[in-house]
Amino acid sequence: MQARRMARELALLGLSQLSDKPGRLASQDFEKLLLAAIQTLTAEAKDALETASDELKQGNQHLVDSGTRASDVEKGRAMVEAAIALTQTAINRLAHAVELPEFIRLSNQSEIEAFALELISHTVKHKTQVDTLLDEAMVAWNLKRLPRIDRDILRLAVVEMHYLGTPDRVAINEAVELAKRYSDEDSFRFINGVLRRVVNRDAEGDATESSEAAADSPVA
Repeated sequence: MQARRMARELALLGLSQLSDKPGRLASQDFEKLLLAAIQTLTAEAKDALETASDELKQGNQHLVDSGTRASDVEKGRAMVEAAIALTQTAINRLAHAVELPEFIRLSNQSEIEAFALELISHTVKHKTQVDTLLDEAMVAWNLKRLPRIDRDILRLAVVEMHYLGTPDRVAINEAVELAKRYSDEDSFRFINGVLRRVVNRDAEGDATESSEAAADSPVA
């Protein structure tokens, strides 16, 4: 299970880094996929640090200019706290980028490699069908409006359920865990809801097909 979880993470990070050239990504070797994952983590860390720096500067200025205005003091403190949280996120991303190759080396690398590349190849191959399924499962929303990381999490989960034989419950739980790690609370709840609607629509479709098949069967 741990090897497959790591493979999902590598596939997600690789898609995020190279999504502008999906054809190339589908044929990447494992070393290039690992490099893409590390590049994604370090890029996210850089973005988080830059945002944290801006938040810290603005928060500090609010505190300096606040005087005795309680509302400005509170706003300044909130911005500083947000900067600290973003800095911690950046530290975590960088730490994971450093640890990732060693963790893979100590794990079942062949299983990680095989499953990660299988996930990516199926995601690229079936992207049109998967995106259609996801759009149909959304309520007053569409896939293109989601952040890239959320789109890729949803795609990987549907690929697992529809093309790789992963049980629905497992695929949804793993997608939620990825969203908790790389997105936010609103996103992981949204992703959970969309995937459950995909499963429900599949079940309804199967039931309809069974009813039609029964109706078409000759009477003994």
